[in-house]
Amino acid sequence: MENLQLAQRIRAFRKLKGFTQQELASGSGISLAVLGAIERGNRRADEQTLTKIAEVLDITVHELTNQ
Repeated sequence: MENLQLAQRIRAFRKLKGFTQQELASGSGISLAVLGAIERGNRRADEQTLTKIAEVLDITVHELTNQ
């Protein structure tokens, strides 16, 4: 369940910041397919990927993970 909550937060922050999936994926250095799987909760993002996503979204990993 935790993975799904993180997926929803990534998607919500992406939309709030006005990024498309392609823009966020490119900026984070991951493929569109990987980001899509992360946002659907089908794939778990490692710490390095979360850090890159947070940097592109201009938020902290703490804000992203809500921990």
